[in-house]
Amino acid sequence: MHTLEQEAHQRDAGDPGHRHLFHVPPADGGRHPEAAYLAGNSLGLQPRATRDDLLADLDAWARLGVEGHLEAKRPWLPYHELLTGPAARLVGARPAEVVVMNSLTVDLHLLMVSFYRPAGRRTRIVIEDTAFPSDSYAVRSQARFHGLDPDTTVVRLTPRAGEDNLRTSDVCDLLAAEGDTVALVLLGGVNYLTGELLDIPAITAAGRAAGAVVGWDLAHAAGNVPLALHDWDVDFAAWCSYKYLNSGPGALAGVFVHERHLGRTDLPRFEGWWSTEATTRFEMTPVSRPPATVEAWQISNPPILAMGPVRTSLEIFDSVGMPALRERSLRLTDWLGRLLDEVTADRPLTVVTPRDPARRGCQLSVRIGAGSAAELAKRLRYEHGVIADAREPDIIRFAPVPLYSTYHDCWRVAEALAATVPAVTR
Repeated sequence: MHTLEQEAHQRDAGDPGHRHLFHVPPADGGRHPEAAYLAGNSLGLQPRATRDDLLADLDAWARLGVEGHLEAKRPWLPYHELLTGPAARLVGARPAEVVVMNSLTVDLHLLMVSFYRPAGRRTRIVIEDTAFPSDSYAVRSQARFHGLDPDTTVVRLTPRAGEDNLRTSDVCDLLAAEGDTVALVLLGGVNYLTGELLDIPAITAAGRAAGAVVGWDLAHAAGNVPLALHDWDVDFAAWCSYKYLNSGPGALAGVFVHERHLGRTDLPRFEGWWSTEATTRFEMTPVSRPPATVEAWQISNPPILAMGPVRTSLEIFDSVGMPALRERSLRLTDWLGRLLDEVTADRPLTVVTPRDPARRGCQLSVRIGAGSAAELAKRLRYEHGVIADAREPDIIRFAPVPLYSTYHDCWRVAEALAATVPAVTR
């Protein structure tokens, strides 16, 4: 057995993670029975408990019909409240500030209804140039909705020439110099393409000092890095639950609104049945009486069968804890990074994720010098049993997720890349 492979097994014995809690797909190629699954930044693996938990909710529907709203073991009427505490602890918030509802981009639009209020010179929206396309579409459509030109309203921040990642100082300098024109800062906490972890508290402070509202898309941050949204004074945030939170494809999203905004009557909001106080919901009155919590941003009654997997996953995070997961993540990602250094040294491959552990989550993105990222990902899967995630034209992403990834998975990534990408003859 290769010496590094032996070391990987030794590391796994001493730092095992929680792989036993998840279903790991079988390998489609290579000599190992299970896939080396490094795509949890795109879709997390299914917890083993999810099936039984979901079947229990289905059984309640079969047995009780409509009476399940009040009589199920987990009654449907207040079901969303089962997710509130764990979700709040996950993102460093108070329970009144967090609710699980809808999908991510829907939630961003609902939040921008309240918090993107262009007026006078203050109209611009600041995002990163490598924002996930859905965020770009959302802010451009918001600008058009307000009668503004998205090409001039949306400011896209780019790294310095020759660099792959934004510098916090450059973001803060722009806000200091041009903040009186900025209505909203909406950035990704962890960039989906490069894996860069932005300095959320510093940028939030700079944005708010400039008089702007500061919101965060935490799709790649929630469940990946520790968050303290309340203490960081973030205005609002939203995140999906199907990546690091392992709640299934298209899973429900989470929303945070800082408590200083709760109960405000001057903020516009779209409303529906679940926007009103729960105690008055069945009075069937025509005027909503919204609670002084983030639940005022809810609209429709929650989809119980979609909430079940989120609840199951959040229970795992509550049990293990983000501090422990972050520590293991740092160890795993450092190991993968060192292995990639060896592989990329003589191949047309470049790691574009920041080397500083404080500036990244668990994702390492590699730029390939030739060929297609999708084709490379296909070869890794079918020739070596390594499942990674490609972003065309030239980025392949590897995410050693601390809940279920192993050091041996990381070793397999390096071995597969070395076997698939020829070394450059000097």
